Amino acid sequence: MKKKGIRRNGKAILRVMQKYGLLSEIRRRKPYQKGTKWYRSYENLLNQDFEASKPNQKWVTDISYIHTQQGVAYLSVIQDLYDNSIVSWELSRSCDLSLVTRTVKKSGYKLRKGTVLHSDQGSQYRSHEYHALSEKYGFLPSMSRKATPLDNACVENFFSILKAECVNRHRIKGFLEAKMLISKYIYFYNNERIQLSFACSPMEMRRKAA
Repeated sequence: MKKKGIRRNGKAILRVMQKYGLLSEIRRRKPYQKGTKWYRSYENLLNQDFEASKPNQKWVTDISYIHTQQGVAYLSVIQDLYDNSIVSWELSRSCDLSLVTRTVKKSGYKLRKGTVLHSDQGSQYRSHEYHALSEKYGFLPSMSRKATPLDNACVENFFSILKAECVNRHRIKGFLEAKMLISKYIYFYNNERIQLSFACSPMEMRRKAA
């Protein structure tokens, strides 16, 4: 109406819209239920101390986008700060709670009682189901401070390496191709790629610890 130069009165327009059922649908945000059983927050147990003296002592986890020609895929990983190895990963078409829980469960025997598992403040990590997993497996949830990406810098660095050395070098057609490329790269990263900090691959570092 403004573009057509028609004079208008907001209240009159509202009455006409109500009369003819022309009200728009409004997407309302669900309130954040801080302190309830559904949304939890955890202490930052790492506090940017990314040094680990033994395997499976400190883990970090996060989710990143993988763009394909058929849409976005979501990569969830868990990284061990002792040797920077990727101990568990899952790729999904949906960035939901199931993606996170599957990643945790896939870590299997490596996940031990007392292992610190650090994440950002994503809703998946604040959920009741994630808390139930921590009680079942005995790991200690740790959480970054709000708007502080440096608190989870190690896993962010892995995603940057993965995209620079693998993802961005391919025109990925779809989900299955993305999964194949990521699987091959993570195997290479864990078993062959030299870490400058300790002059060997993560798995070589882990075997030395064993």
